[in-house]
Order: sequence, then structure tokens, then C-alpha cells
Amino acid sequence: MSPLDPQAGSAVTEVNPVTEAGRMPPKDYDAVLLASFGGPEGQEDVLPFLRNVTRGRGIPDERLEEVSHHYRANGGISPINEQNRQLKAALEAELAARGIELPVLWGNRNWDPYIPQTLQDAYDAGHRRLLMVTTSAYSCYSSCRQYREDIGVALTESGLDGRLEVDKVRQYFDHPGFVEPFIEGTAAGLADVQKQLAAAGTPDAPVHILFATHSIPTRDAEAAGRSEAEPREFEEGSAYVAQHLATGAKVIERVQAESGLTAPWSLVYQSRSGAPHVPWLEPDINDAIEDLAGRGIKGIVIVPLGFVSDHMEVVWDLDTEALETCRNLGLAATRVPTPGTHRKFVTGLVDLISERTVANNISDRPALTKLGPWYDVCRPGCCANFRGEKPTIAGADTTVGTGHDAYPAAAAAPEGGTP
Repeated sequence: MSPLDPQAGSAVTEVNPVTEAGRMPPKDYDAVLLASFGGPEGQEDVLPFLRNVTRGRGIPDERLEEVSHHYRANGGISPINEQNRQLKAALEAELAARGIELPVLWGNRNWDPYIPQTLQDAYDAGHRRLLMVTTSAYSCYSSCRQYREDIGVALTESGLDGRLEVDKVRQYFDHPGFVEPFIEGTAAGLADVQKQLAAAGTPDAPVHILFATHSIPTRDAEAAGRSEAEPREFEEGSAYVAQHLATGAKVIERVQAESGLTAPWSLVYQSRSGAPHVPWLEPDINDAIEDLAGRGIKGIVIVPLGFVSDHMEVVWDLDTEALETCRNLGLAATRVPTPGTHRKFVTGLVDLISERTVANNISDRPALTKLGPWYDVCRPGCCANFRGEKPTIAGADTTVGTGHDAYPAAAAAPEGGTP
């Protein structure tokens, strides 16, 4: 895995020559777009929502109904929309507290409020330059490029391309605002599991930390962060995997330095879907828990490192299924909170916005691992869409969403790299 900053707890703020060519100069944005996945808000919404998520894949309603049980079991309501309402309000409050006059708009990929309507509403309200913040921190097709495509397609189909400019902040997997809530939570989680073990009369029983994230198809993982202009080689074969491992290592380093607590750890995956014959990233979290129990582990700390908020894939896949696996095996276990509306996370998102604005500009671009800071402008073809190319924003190879003023592929290629 990538080497980390040798000074525990400090952010890497010097310019990374690899990412420098992907920086965008600050601009005068007139609104912030909070973009997210979306989710159903009632039983009657579940099937239409799942149709939106799987559009173009030819999946019949009968199959969709089979996979809807986690929504059905929670009244057909995903917690993600309410969480985004809370995050939107928290961002508005933090911007106002800093005297930054940027309204926060909200649009979803798969449910109301939909991104195309949000963009149209923004234009009708007089906005002409938006900066997008997504609720996905890492680099892969579904976490970054698909959002860029959704904006590109919406601008193209609505006729707003060339009239409404949309950029996005960098992926923030190693920004202190995203990582530090996990540092706090992991330390508290370790203390909690050790307390459970002590109460059971086994205070010295071994504990393991599982950093959990969404599994993706292996092919998508291999394409994550890959492009013709990316000179780096990731030892893990994927920027998506490398980013999680580097961030997890930083969390462990900081937890040990600040609390004296530590335990062995590993990266696991959850929420696999799709055809069984298509390979996805492994191991599955439940398989990993069973394996660890078989090797004598007695306590499990689950850290949802891949997620921003406690949405359905956290509430069901971790709080219901993974913790049930732990209970069935007699393991002490806890699940660490996601950043949600943690003060440091909200502050960090506004810092990311301020990196990109002319007024209230923050010139430092902190990153807690050597992989960052990530790009403002993604490399050509980064995180490829294997179903076919679509219009995208915020890429070195696109003009969509920028008033047809293309970004240079690389202002100055780093030594050993290519433009």
C-alpha cells in the first residue's frame, strides 16, 4: 500500500506533482449542488426506485421485488433522503457562519429531487455556475464518473449545456474532514468491544477491525483511477482499493497515537449485486467474520469506511446482517458511525468548496495520505464506463458543463508521465 505521511496526524499539504495538472483555478460560483444517490420514501416508491437504479439492464420487476426486502422491512423508506436534508441544512449553516453567500441545492441520481430538475430549477433561479459536492468519497465509476455523467447527460438533454456551468470538488477519501470522524469512531468502537469482552470475563480476547466498503465489479475496480494520463501504478491494481487501504492505515495510525488502542485490521466488502458469474471485489464481510471467528477472534469492530452516511446499505447490510452474523457466532461487536453531519465532516466539505472559490479561498489542499489530494479535473477516460461513453463534466477530455471551454489534458506533465 502507498506510503503515508511520516508524521502521524499531520496532513500532506504540499503540492503533489502528479495531481497538480488536475487542479482547476478558483472560480466565482453562485451555488453549491449537493448530489446523492437518492432512495424511496414509502412502499409505493420501492419498485420505481429500483427501476431507476437498474435502468437499461433489463431486470424484470419480479427480480427487483426479490431484492427489495431491506427497503420493505423498513417501511419502504431509505434513510438517505432525510440524511441529505440534514446535511444540506448543516452545509447551509456552516457557509452562513463563514459569511459565504452560496445557496445549497440538492439533486439525486435515482429519486426525487432528481438532478435534471434541480439543474433546471437552478437555471430558472438565475444561477449560472454550480460547484457539485457528491456523497461519495472514493474513485470508481459509480462513486465519481457516474455523477459526472448524470450532470453531463442532464445538461445535454435539457439544452442547458453552454448556459449552465457545473464543476465538482475533488474526491475526498483522505481529507481530514472525512477521515477524522472515523478516527474518533474507531477508537470508541475498540473501547466498546473491549468493554463487552471484559464484561464477559475475557478482557484479553483478540479483536479485529473490519473496514467495510461497497463491493464493485472487479473490472470496474481495475478501471478506477486508470486513464491514459495517469502515470501512477497502484500496487493494489486499483485506485479504489488503494484509497481505502491508505485511508484505513491512517485511521489505525491515528487511533493508536491518540488513544493507545489498536488491533489487526483488514478491508472487506459488502452489498454485492449483479449476475453471480461476474467477479466482484472480495471478501464479503460476512464471510470474513466467519473466517475470523474460526481463527479465534472474539471481538469485531466494523468501520463503514466507504460510506458518508447511515443509508440503507449501512443500516441493513451492516447493522442487520453483519451484526447478526457476529451475534450468531458469539462475538462481541459494534458498528462505528459514518460521518453524517459530524461537525468535522461538514467543516471539511465547506473547506473543499472554499478550495475552489475565489472569495473565501483556502489555498491549502490537505490530504492525509500520499495518494491525495485527488483531482479537481479527472484524467481522460478515468473510471471508464464499459456500457458506452456518455457526456461528462469535470474531465480533462470533456467540454460539457463548462460553456465549451475545454480543460487542458495536463498543463505540465509530471516527470515520467504523459499529458
